[in-house]
Amino acid sequence: MPDTIIKLDLHLDPDSAWALAQFLKRSRWEHFLACAVDEEEAHQIKFAVGRLEAALAEKGYAPL
Repeated sequence: MPDTIIKLDLHLDPDSAWALAQFLKRSRWEHFLACAVDEEEAHQIKFAVGRLEAALAEKGYAPL
């Protein structure tokens, strides 16, 4: 993959944003590994999920 930054513009209703934040909170390393072709890709998935969680938290969707 090229070393570029991809900016996503996502529009969600509040219920969907909350549900997505809950799903991401409950995702575990085992899930990333199960969906990845190798451990490196699992780390990339985990990093991307973390960025998405942070973006949701910035908008007030950060479940405890």
